[in-house]
Amino acid sequence: MAKRAAYFFLLSCVSILLLSPVSAVTDDPRDKQVYVVYMGSLPSRPGYTPLSNHINVLQEVTGESSIEGRLVRSYKRSFNGFAARLTESERERVVEMEGVVSVFLSKNLKLQTTASWDFMGLKEGIKTKRNPTVESDTIIGVIDSGIWPESESFFGEGFGPPPKKWKGVCSGGRNFTCNNKLIGARDYTKEGTRDSGSHGTHTASTAAGNAVPSTSFFGIGNGTVRGGVPVSRIAAYKVCTEDGCTSEAVLSAFDDAIADGVDLISVSLGGDKPSIYEEDTIAIGAFHAMAKGILTVQSAGNSGPVAATVLSVAPWGKSINAFDLKGKMYPLVYEESSKDSLLKGKILVSRFSSEVAVASISRDYKGYASTVTPRPMSALSPDDFDSLVSYVNSTKSPQGTVLKTEAIFDKKAPKVAPFSSRGPNTIAVDLLKV
Repeated sequence: MAKRAAYFFLLSCVSILLLSPVSAVTDDPRDKQVYVVYMGSLPSRPGYTPLSNHINVLQEVTGESSIEGRLVRSYKRSFNGFAARLTESERERVVEMEGVVSVFLSKNLKLQTTASWDFMGLKEGIKTKRNPTVESDTIIGVIDSGIWPESESFFGEGFGPPPKKWKGVCSGGRNFTCNNKLIGARDYTKEGTRDSGSHGTHTASTAAGNAVPSTSFFGIGNGTVRGGVPVSRIAAYKVCTEDGCTSEAVLSAFDDAIADGVDLISVSLGGDKPSIYEEDTIAIGAFHAMAKGILTVQSAGNSGPVAATVLSVAPWGKSINAFDLKGKMYPLVYEESSKDSLLKGKILVSRFSSEVAVASISRDYKGYASTVTPRPMSALSPDDFDSLVSYVNSTKSPQGTVLKTEAIFDKKAPKVAPFSSRGPNTIAVDLLKV
């Protein structure tokens, strides 16, 4: 009997040892991910300190007195919440806590994309009714990939001091200087606010860049490039790197931009698909901006022309589609390889190459955004490409040339670019997003 009892005891111990690793695998403490814990508006009760509350929540959930490496960000200036590294079981415990609105994984958002203003009626000159005093007091916060401060679009000559309502800082990093045009800079990437990919510089100059005359691309499209409101001020909030833009960084930028005193927020970012409002980083930030009288302008997305792809779905933000002003697009082309020795001194008829003069085929879209290449290139539709191939194959010595690009300006109504995301709104079907 004693032997049998000892046997069952030993079997129980072995079972526990075998089961323990399985339990650890389901919630490995090393398997932490960054989650955003959204807690709504900041409480108005006296004595409440957001950061202390966030630390207390983490200590309670993790059972650890030290939360070093756990707390990623604390949102405490314009709304309440934090970002932290949590296991799945810890996330589930946070969800059940009082005061927590939502807990969602920090996703990686993507960047999305000048005569436009003239077409819209915002022409420069005496015929345009504008209010320079009001426009000069307007601060546009650009949440993007940073900004290039040396660009002429952001020179500060002729501007007075920043508006008194401005409460932000210039924290751009090494060799980064603000001025009375570019009045603020914050970085959430550890790279500094300088733009490494040009997207943020592009969006900032489109919104409020100075008027820069005699601008062209090697003589093409020569004219004055400017933003919609050239005398407005700009504050840059860098949240994006080459790897994308994390949700927790974007929410931090909103937290600061609202408290800094911006009047308008531009955010040309988005995920892969729409999210419900309480798990949509930009919708959350835009909601609290709206509560302070700040309009958020967000790109609709770059997933068109398929229906129901619009990402900017919240009713308290403004969605912006991309459009082509000339009513005509140039195709996007794709690369295929060829031997360099066979190409010298010839025009290559191929799927794509940016290394030589080419005639190339586009993808199936009937028009797209223009593409800049370092060599002469003619982009053809599939039908035109087939005709060209037929000519080459049926002619003993086929000849051709690639002509210089010309800029054509007309007053035709714009059309939505094929890549621009479309409605309807999949989150709130009663709201029109076209």
